[in-house]
Amino acid sequence: MVYLSKPVDVGSLKEGGYIIIDGEPCRIVEITKSKPGKHGSAKARIVAIGVFDGVKRSIVKPVDSTIEVPIIDKRSGQVFAITPTSIQIMDLETYEYLDAPYPEEEDLKAKLAPGTEIEYWKILGKVKIMRTK
Repeated sequence: MVYLSKPVDVGSLKEGGYIIIDGEPCRIVEITKSKPGKHGSAKARIVAIGVFDGVKRSIVKPVDSTIEVPIIDKRSGQVFAITPTSIQIMDLETYEYLDAPYPEEEDLKAKLAPGTEIEYWKILGKVKIMRTK
């Protein structure tokens, strides 16, 4: 059984970390915590940007509640082939082939060619090419 996420206390989150909002893995860009009021607990307002879609999302939760954090599998691969719709990667440890969507960043897209070593992340069953090596 591969765990795709794990529960973490909201109070222990840090900027630059990752959480799941609406089923999308997101990178935290801002956390503001309010003081506990007369009738309630301290709240944390978290602003995060989607890893795959780049959409900005915000969520407000009590500091003592838990939130799901995606487990990011950072792996090394090699570009095997470039098709019109995707990029085929071969994992350098397991030698399995997988398809990844084209990266959004133009400079990263320009560096991709068959034989190029890359770092890719597997999050919640999706693949994203992060950088070339």
